[in-house]
Amino acid sequence: MARQPTHPSSPRPGSVTLEDIAAHAGVSRSTVSLVLRESPLVAERTRDNVRASIKTLGYVYNRGAAALRSSRTHTLGVVVYDIANPFFGAMVAGIDAALHRENYVSFLANSEDSPQRQLRFLERMREHRVDGILLCPSEGTDPALIATLSDWNLPCVQVLRHVGEPPFDYAGTDFEQGVRLAVDHLVARGHRQIAFIGGEAEHSATLARWRGYFAAIADHGLAPRHLRTALTRRAGFEAIQTLMAEPTPPSAVVCHNDLMAFGAMLGLKRLGLTPGVDCAVVGTDDVEEAALSDPPLTSVATHPYAIGEEAARLALRRIADPDGAREQVILSPRLQVRESSDAAERHQDPATTSKASAQHARRLTTP
Repeated sequence: MARQPTHPSSPRPGSVTLEDIAAHAGVSRSTVSLVLRESPLVAERTRDNVRASIKTLGYVYNRGAAALRSSRTHTLGVVVYDIANPFFGAMVAGIDAALHRENYVSFLANSEDSPQRQLRFLERMREHRVDGILLCPSEGTDPALIATLSDWNLPCVQVLRHVGEPPFDYAGTDFEQGVRLAVDHLVARGHRQIAFIGGEAEHSATLARWRGYFAAIADHGLAPRHLRTALTRRAGFEAIQTLMAEPTPPSAVVCHNDLMAFGAMLGLKRLGLTPGVDCAVVGTDDVEEAALSDPPLTSVATHPYAIGEEAARLALRRIADPDGAREQVILSPRLQVRESSDAAERHQDPATTSKASAQHARRLTTP
């Protein structure tokens, strides 16, 4: 026979027990315990009733004490280096979706590309006994950090960037192939003056992009043209104006990421030029804003949401099997063609190029 709910007087703050909640909700103490541990074995209606009683009685679940009685905390630390970049918003959404299905939650930290700040977050996450780490290594990360995390018994999956020598767990995309796709597309559209606006950092993701650019340019027998700069919208804005001031400006640019590409398109507009007509622009990542920009941005889709899901799944596999073979999950990029790379083949015409160059120079020197 089902127990009938009772409604005792509210216990004193801080003195609420599982028995009090069970009595209030009309269920057993073990059912309350299952609800607190987010077990899928409890019916949804029963969970709602128990949670309502918990809220009414003001009970606060001491998850830290519960973790001491268990080998797992069902938490995962996530450290990224640029939380302002919409790419990471999509990636973290993918991480949370995968974790939610397994009753895990994530703790997110932003290293701001500082190894010192990164280490501080990792130490704090260790103190909170997270079950594993998803790490986008900051620039300058000591490869020994991965061994340190192993010594801490903290499974680590590197995401997007990687340090150290394999084997290691990693989830990301083929950045080198992505840039190759962009250059091949622009060559097929008739471009021969193709510049690359890339990052300055010496980490794996940036180096892979540079390899892709130089290899693709060499494959097509073209001369490389490039600028190294910061990975921001403003950097793209300034870089494109520098390139367009050259005696023979490029007819197309490939950018390290979409933020730089958005800045490049704004820079072209500041010069009175039309992105996709006077100069083609291709970004990398294919964030949501790419399809909404003016003009819509051609971009190499690197699948941030899927990377997040794959990284989280890999972390859960490693937590379940700490000594298993290390895995690398590398997704294939896809070129999403839009209006920003719809520049016509007229860019091959030397007369047009010279006229455009003079126009750009005048605009840059006009007060």
